[in-house]
Amino acid sequence: MKLTGFELRRISMPLVSPFRTSFGTETTRDVLLVRAVSTEAEGWGECVAMSGPLYSSEYVDAAADVLRRFFVPALASVESAVGVGPALSRFHGHRMAKAAVETAVLDAELRAENRPLARELGAVRDRVPCGVSVGIMDSIGELLDAVGGYLEQGYVRIKLKIQPGWDIEPVRAVREQFGDILLQVDANTAYTLADARHLARLDPFDLLLIEQPLDEEDVLGHADLAQQISTPVCLDESITSARAAAAAIRLRACAIVNIKPGRVGGYLEARRIHDVCVANDIPVWCGGMLETGIGRAANVALAALPGCTLPGDTSASDRYYRTDITPPFTLDNGYLPVPTSAGIGIEPLEAELAAVTTSTEWLPL
Repeated sequence: MKLTGFELRRISMPLVSPFRTSFGTETTRDVLLVRAVSTEAEGWGECVAMSGPLYSSEYVDAAADVLRRFFVPALASVESAVGVGPALSRFHGHRMAKAAVETAVLDAELRAENRPLARELGAVRDRVPCGVSVGIMDSIGELLDAVGGYLEQGYVRIKLKIQPGWDIEPVRAVREQFGDILLQVDANTAYTLADARHLARLDPFDLLLIEQPLDEEDVLGHADLAQQISTPVCLDESITSARAAAAAIRLRACAIVNIKPGRVGGYLEARRIHDVCVANDIPVWCGGMLETGIGRAANVALAALPGCTLPGDTSASDRYYRTDITPPFTLDNGYLPVPTSAGIGIEPLEAELAAVTTSTEWLPL
């Protein structure tokens, strides 16, 4: 496959409601899309970096800059997606930007060969169970209304964002109101090991897991915390590669792993992390970063792998956007179908994409 260039497209996507976590509140997503163009086909990738370096050190402007100045020029001789990683390996970090460009190349390659991404990754299911991530609210009453609405829509698992001051009582209220639902929490690094006794107060609520309670670099702290609480510890931000996953598992820092392809550099590395976890009997699930339909389609393919035994954050399109830039993903009895068409299995809708585009830039090779 001969690559001829890449388009960087910025779009602005208003959320249906503000999404609040321990590190901030989002009302609109500033999204960077990457379109890879070859002589045989085109492909799309979505960069999941946020507007500011809050979830991670990456942010959208930096992703666009590193793609423009370093990554795209380095891909002039690359002919397939498996060559993207080695070509960019000398550049440190910027995994979300790497993931976006690798996914675009992978999508183009698979489209040219009429192969679906799900089959390429090793998917074993044609539909995946869907959970939903519920942000921090102004009141417990508002939280209960939101959770009730998502359960009525058919979501099979509820994840609550927590932070100091918004943890025990919201979890208690949801458990008491809705009974024996699949329930987990996500701290996004908001606590320290000194909070272990406090976090142990979550143990009686029979949670599926507590996600990333401590700083992303504090893997040993997570190992210590896992010995002090009975709720299973799941790592998110700490898992940046298959090597990082293997180290965390060896240290017994986690019982579960959340795989976000953007965080780890792409779907090829995500599959390697999946394989490491399966080899060590560690359950995995596919996380989300408020993706548009482009990123959601690829995530659903990953969520269909055999080791993904827990519902992921692969919510329906209307969870976040009134109008998506692709045909919408619609919940069906708590499940989403796995795309079966070539590549990621979905394409942007021209009018919808144009309506939210704020800039485009063509980078020839």
